[in-house]
Amino acid sequence: MTIYNLGSINADYFYRVPHLPAAGETLAATEMTKGLGGKGANMSVAAARAAAHVVHLGAVGKDGRWAVDKMLEYGIDTQAIHVTGTTGHAIINVEESGENAIVLFPGANARVSTQMIAPSLTQAQVGDWFLTQNETSAQVEGAKLAKEMGLSVAYAAAPFDAVSVSEIAPFVDLLVLNEIEAQQLKDATGRFPHEMNIKDVIVTRGSEGCDWYNPRGECKHFAALKVDPIDTTGAGDTFTGYVLACLDRGMSIEQSISLGTKAAAIMVTRRGTADVIPDLRDIQSLYGL
Repeated sequence: MTIYNLGSINADYFYRVPHLPAAGETLAATEMTKGLGGKGANMSVAAARAAAHVVHLGAVGKDGRWAVDKMLEYGIDTQAIHVTGTTGHAIINVEESGENAIVLFPGANARVSTQMIAPSLTQAQVGDWFLTQNETSAQVEGAKLAKEMGLSVAYAAAPFDAVSVSEIAPFVDLLVLNEIEAQQLKDATGRFPHEMNIKDVIVTRGSEGCDWYNPRGECKHFAALKVDPIDTTGAGDTFTGYVLACLDRGMSIEQSISLGTKAAAIMVTRRGTADVIPDLRDIQSLYGL
């Protein structure tokens, strides 16, 4: 089977800082690095490293050829990545505790159209997955088309926007969001995520693990593994990519969440985003599968 991921592709610029800057404060960074990122690219890499076949749907600028080459190197089908505008990028400040603050410029990610993604989706098979996040255009159109073609649809609701979640919700089978986003959705709509007639909802809670709400509205908690975090950037994307890959490979959602939790635990002990997402061998050596 295949995961079709309509997702952002960014250049990530990391700055190590003594603490996250306050309003009006100027800080000297102690280190700067550049790497492949974007929630979409991160999830595609994670899913590929979890042994899924991934087709990435998205866009970069002419300056983004290196990012496409990286994704191809990581085993992702990149034929549906278009070139338009300027590649998106993120400025990521990371403090000593591992917490981060991010400024995002969407660039080419905001230029994705239905016409760009439709040809690839028409090649999909019933039972494949369509995954998207709130960092590109054409999310709702893509989810609607995927649903019409018999694909299962997963949505990672970040960066959070209540209107975007409400618009795409009718087509979603699996919703993943964190506890802050879940509360923001409740504040905006009067409903918690698991009250939106979505089959499966996963609410992540950082170091406290995550909660899975099944179709009957029952909640099951999954504890996080205890680690000493270095950088939390990309941990949620790693978790989601692994969960989707495992579901695509026919594992139960409980098994998928368990493996995703292990991958995220390794991820927070590394500095970087897509380039350092763990593969199955990393998980096997530390935790077993």
